[in-house]
Amino acid sequence: MVGRGVSLSEEPRFCELCGGPLEMRSVGGVDRPYCSSCRRAVFLDPKVAAVVLIRSGGKLVMVRRAIDPALGRWSFPSGYVDRGEAVEEAAVREVKEETGLEIELDGLIGLYSGGGRVVILAAYSATIVGGELTPGEEVTETALFSPDSLPPLPFPHDDTILRDWRRFVSTSGRGGGLGPERADP
Repeated sequence: MVGRGVSLSEEPRFCELCGGPLEMRSVGGVDRPYCSSCRRAVFLDPKVAAVVLIRSGGKLVMVRRAIDPALGRWSFPSGYVDRGEAVEEAAVREVKEETGLEIELDGLIGLYSGGGRVVILAAYSATIVGGELTPGEEVTETALFSPDSLPPLPFPHDDTILRDWRRFVSTSGRGGGLGPERADP
């Protein structure tokens, strides 16, 4: 995933409207940052990220991360969704930025979240339709790995996503297990 802006684990300390200090206060039964000057609660929205499992010749495309979190670890191509961007568009964009590949999404594998985590992760399966596998700015290497012999995966939901991807591939009904058939509108 890309590392843009402030750490997602930091709580804001100042009001984005007036600059006044924030304090924790119970609002609707939940402790939230609160600005006494503006008299408003700050609702901290989750961040959405997309991860893409791309099959090529029976192997999965992986990237070695050049940024935190998980600097130097192998992971599936992934990144944050920009405000106003469709999640599917972000998935395609992140793959292109990190791997040089052009892809077509086969379908949504699942949505993943957890208590205490600020990121909601949308996982997709995809097929390569163009481009050349080459590392982008946020990765040092790209490679293909057998799904049965992947390097250690760095993120909390990776093992579950991989398990769900295997199920998706086996039930997709598309030759080669690359994803669901697309229906014409």
